[in-house]
Amino acid sequence: MSLLEINKYIFLFHFYMHKIEHRVIYADTDAGQVVYYSNYFRWFESGRRELLRKLKINYNLLSAQGIITPVVEAHCNYFHPARYDDLVAVETKILQIKEKSIRFDYKIFRKKGRKLLASGHTINVFVDKKKMKSVKIPNSIRKKLRIG
Repeated sequence: MSLLEINKYIFLFHFYMHKIEHRVIYADTDAGQVVYYSNYFRWFESGRRELLRKLKINYNLLSAQGIITPVVEAHCNYFHPARYDDLVAVETKILQIKEKSIRFDYKIFRKKGRKLLASGHTINVFVDKKKMKSVKIPNSIRKKLRIG
């Protein structure tokens, strides 16, 4: 691998990775004040939304153009519990871009001590919302992802 290829890889890794923070609120937890498992997927969505916002990809504009991006696959591994009032960091990165889909990978850490709490991924497919059929990622999006 040449130095140019290595620099491009480093740039793309940082370009396609974004971090947000979330303070665990009582509504995120179960009766034991441990975060309920499905809330990790809400945090994945927040991370994904903010990464796309960083790339200047607007969900509202896509929807107005008749395109939605449903999750067609979701997975989460849980390692340690998040608890009420924890400050967690959600790191989101784009791992793979295909013709019609994007795979996002996530890591959730407790900010204090940077302990890995969970990791997972989602695959989102671009879909024509009238026909409910998958479509190629639009050229405008491909350019923002620097693949078109």
